[in-house]
Amino acid sequence: MFNKKSDNSGVPNENKKNTWLEIKKNKANYLLIAPYMILFLIFTVVPVVASMLLSFTYFNMLQWPEWRGWLNYQRLFLQDDIFLIGLKNTLMFAFILGPISYVCCFFFAWLVNELPPKIRAFMTLLFYAPSMCGSVFTIWLYIFSGDAHGLINSYLMELGWIKSPIQWFTNTGYNVKVCIVIQLWLSLGTSFLSFIAGFQTLDKTYFEAGAIDGVKNRFQELIFITVPSMRPQMMFGAVMQIASSFGIGPVLRRLGGFPSTDYSLNTIETHIYDYGSTRYEMGYASAVAFVLCIMMIVTRNLMARLIRVND
Repeated sequence: MFNKKSDNSGVPNENKKNTWLEIKKNKANYLLIAPYMILFLIFTVVPVVASMLLSFTYFNMLQWPEWRGWLNYQRLFLQDDIFLIGLKNTLMFAFILGPISYVCCFFFAWLVNELPPKIRAFMTLLFYAPSMCGSVFTIWLYIFSGDAHGLINSYLMELGWIKSPIQWFTNTGYNVKVCIVIQLWLSLGTSFLSFIAGFQTLDKTYFEAGAIDGVKNRFQELIFITVPSMRPQMMFGAVMQIASSFGIGPVLRRLGGFPSTDYSLNTIETHIYDYGSTRYEMGYASAVAFVLCIMMIVTRNLMARLIRVND
């Protein structure tokens, strides 16, 4: 009996020894990933943990944080009407922009992949360019300018369809729809590029086997061969589209101003910007940010289950 206990007590030490030997054996690999892991720890893990802790405090950047417990969250959900508007708008943009932009990225990548190589390279650059261009908002601000010299207003007035210019970004009847259109155009970036890369790495033998098994057209190839073979790229694209749809705040601030008319373009990210960068209530801003983080994690896990990727 005592011998059995002594044998069991030695198991953890043996496991630690084997783990250390495994680390020493693969030390070159660990050294290669060390810079990334250190940066990930410093700039991702530590800020998230610090934000979670600060969300339970009152912190104005000048005084030491004062512990407040759940008061920030109580204020957030029971007293802050602007946050509730931002929550509604965030969910609306996420559930409209996320799926539509995801499907558009995949569909356009599929179409572009069918083109000849030189034309495909040009079209890939054309679709990806908006995500690299910082001055792209200037073009859209000119197209939807609220004066008579705006591109759309001038055409509509020449055709006699309107008598006075429409304030596209301040009129609550138009600004949400216009921003959705612009964000859809902007979202054809990284996800589109990952889908193009996925199409290029597909094993051609699968299509030959599919033809033998009765796959008759390109649409059936897409459903039964392409989509199952591209699950990693589809998961990456889903994560990127989730991040862009939840983080649409900077786009809305550039287009609709801050604050927007009747807070019609206010989102959770905009609320974080308001309390974190304008009012410097960092504890309250951290509570808002933590709620957004939880929403993104839950949505990401739902997408992973839908796509059925084993992480």
